[in-house]
Amino acid sequence: MISSTTNKQVKFVNALVKKAKTRREEDLFVAEGLRMCSEIPKDRIHTLYISEAFSKTKECKALRESVKHIELVTDEVFKSLSDTQSPQGILALVKQYHYTLDEVAGASQKTGKPALLMVLETIQDPGNLGTILRAGEGAGVTGVVMDANTADIYNPKVIRSTMGSVLRMPFVYVENLHETLKELKQRKIRLFAAHLKGKNAYDLEDYTGDTAFLIGNEANGLTEETAAMADTYVRIPMEGRVESLNAAVASSVLMFEAARQRRNQK
Repeated sequence: MISSTTNKQVKFVNALVKKAKTRREEDLFVAEGLRMCSEIPKDRIHTLYISEAFSKTKECKALRESVKHIELVTDEVFKSLSDTQSPQGILALVKQYHYTLDEVAGASQKTGKPALLMVLETIQDPGNLGTILRAGEGAGVTGVVMDANTADIYNPKVIRSTMGSVLRMPFVYVENLHETLKELKQRKIRLFAAHLKGKNAYDLEDYTGDTAFLIGNEANGLTEETAAMADTYVRIPMEGRVESLNAAVASSVLMFEAARQRRNQK
């Protein structure tokens, strides 16, 4: 049992929690909590850390099955591992997922359904990114494309916000977003930019074909260069003095409108 916060493994986990660079170099991320850890495929779990208190629960037995590397730690040490205020006593180091643009853009081919992509430019709030993935899974999004300036998808705050969707949603970071948008156009995927200059309200457009929504930075929106590559600008009508929505909320409005249209088409 690990009983010291100066233990090398404790320091390693702390580095993975705090540093994106360490996560990239080690090709691992940290997932915490009973629900999240129970959804991770067992073959992707590198190490499972269990608190002394959690080890005595009935839930622990099921989670331990088929996991090769398990470390038991004191409750006090587990608090130092945890990135939450009320740790549940279960934490996993997980092998990262890697997808290509071809896999993300072509993910819909496996289901035979039209593509529904979210293209994110410099989304910096981890909570927003995680919520977009979670809502995206619920709306039937087939993949997420992000520029290099978007928050690290393996940030623990993102992981918590996804509620497991990060394990199932294909995603890719791209170095050159504009070249990527050109490639999506070549694939006949229509690009819609959420933009204040949109002539049509979002619910007047047709999203039943191959579709990608472009979502910009929380403070500044899409850059002019990226917005210019869209086939169509759409706006979300506002009442009162509100000019725009939070990036995750705007994304959800658009994604679920696409989902509604596709349900009605059946």
